Amino acid sequence: MKREDFGLYRDWGLFVAGAWRGASDGGAREVLDPATEEILGWIPVATQADLDAALASAKDGFQVWRRTSPWERAAVLRRTADLIRSREQEIGRLMSQETGKPLAQACGETRDAADQFEWYAGETQRIYGQTLESRLPEVRMHIRYEPVGIVAAFSAWNFPALLPSRKIAAALGAGCSIVAKPASEAAGSCMAIVQALADAGCPAGVVNVVTGDSRFIAEYLVRSPLVAKVSLTGSTAVGRQMLHLAADGIKRVSMELGGHAPVLVFEDADVEFAADQCARFKYRNAGQVCASPSRFYVHESIYGRFCTTFAEVTKSLKVGPGLDPETQVGPMANRRGLENAQRLVADALDRGARLLAGGGRPPQIAGTKGYYFAPTALADVPDDASIMRHEPFCPVAPIAPFATFDEAIARANGTEYGLASYLFSRSLKTATLASEAIHAGMVGVNELAIASAEMPFGGVGASGVGREGGPLGIRDYLEAKFVKTRLA
Repeated sequence: MKREDFGLYRDWGLFVAGAWRGASDGGAREVLDPATEEILGWIPVATQADLDAALASAKDGFQVWRRTSPWERAAVLRRTADLIRSREQEIGRLMSQETGKPLAQACGETRDAADQFEWYAGETQRIYGQTLESRLPEVRMHIRYEPVGIVAAFSAWNFPALLPSRKIAAALGAGCSIVAKPASEAAGSCMAIVQALADAGCPAGVVNVVTGDSRFIAEYLVRSPLVAKVSLTGSTAVGRQMLHLAADGIKRVSMELGGHAPVLVFEDADVEFAADQCARFKYRNAGQVCASPSRFYVHESIYGRFCTTFAEVTKSLKVGPGLDPETQVGPMANRRGLENAQRLVADALDRGARLLAGGGRPPQIAGTKGYYFAPTALADVPDDASIMRHEPFCPVAPIAPFATFDEAIARANGTEYGLASYLFSRSLKTATLASEAIHAGMVGVNELAIASAEMPFGGVGASGVGREGGPLGIRDYLEAKFVKTRLA
C-alpha cells in the first residue's frame, strides 16, 4: 500500500532510525473504529527485515544515548511532556476513535502519559550510586548503576498512550534505547507519543516503533541477542509465553499482567459512597482496565443498600460513541471483548445470579453496529461463576455478600491474580489488617485511584513481576556494577 492510503496513520507507520516508514514489503493491516466497525486506517505489518533494521537502529541509538548526560536526557523528557500536553486534544481524539474511550477519559490518559515523562525526567537526574566502607584503608568500594541496554517493550490497547509511555520514559531515563510494539488496535496513540519525543530532540535510533503480527514480532525481538530487557503489559497467558522466551536468553523482564481486583466493603463503611465510587470506577474505559475493581464482596448487613445504590449509578451512566462529549461509557474496543461479556453474563445468570442492571446491548444505541455492551450489575454471584474466577475485562460487575472478616480475605485471595485490591472501612484496625492480609501489589483503602506517575504500579503472582512508575520504576532498566579499587 502507498502511505497516502493509510488513512488515520498516513503520516506515521514504523519508526526506525528517526524516520517514519512503511513495511519493507508494503504490507499493512486495517484498524477498525469500535463505535462504527468501519475502517479508520491501515498500519504497517513489519517484516523480519524491518525488525532487523529497528534492532540495528536501537543498537546505534544506545551507543549515543548511554553517553548522553542525565541532565540532557532529562531535558528531552521534559520537553516531551510539554509537547504531549500541548497536543492533548489531538491525541485524545485519535485515542477515542481507536478504542471507543470517552473523549474526556482519553484526554485524561494523554495527560497521564505526559506525567510519566515529567516524572522520569526527575528520576533521570537521581540515579544514585552508593559508596561502601572498606575493611582496609587502601581500598575503595562503590556501586554504580548503568543502563541495561536495548529494551523490547510490548503494550496493550486499553491504555494505548499511557502504557507505552511508562516503558519508554523509564527506559530513556535510565539511558537505554527501545523498540516499542504497541497493540495493533490502537497503535496511533503510541505513534503520537513517539512523534512528540522526536520533536523534543530525542536522537535518532533511541526510540523505535514496530507494528504488525504480535506473535511474530514478540518471538523475534525477545530471541534477539541484542535485546537485554523485555517489558510487557498484557494478559497473563501472553506473559507466561513471553517469560519462556526471555528465560532462554536470560533476559531481564518486567511484566504487568492480568488482574481481577477484589473490593471488600466492611460493615462500618460509608455504604453509599463506596457503592457510588465502585460503580463509576468499574465502568471506566468500559471495564477494560487491568486494575479495575472487578469482584465486589459486601458485608451482609449492608449488602442490600450497596446493591441498590450500585444499580442506580449503573443505570444512570450515559452510553455512546467516545467522541460524544456526553458519553460516560463508550463501546468495547473489539468484538472478542463484547462476546466475552455476553458469555460471562449468561454463565452467571445460569448459576443463580440476579440481574440488577444492563445485561445486553444498550437499548438507546441505534442499529447493530459498534461493540456496545450496557454497564451491567449482577447480585448474588456464586464463587463458581466464571466471572468470579477469570479476569472479566468488560463492563460487568459481580456482587456477592460475605459474613466474616476471614471469609472476605479468603475470597479476595481466591484467584491466581494479585494486581490491585480495594477495601472500604472506617476502622483503622480493619483497614490495616485487611490491607496486610490481601495478596496484591497494590491496595486502595477508601480509594480507587491508585495509578499515577509517582505511584509504583505492579502486581504479584499471576499478575506479573516488577513495578512501573514511582521511585521503583527506573530500577528495572538499570544494572548495578560493583567497583573495588586498591590504591597504588
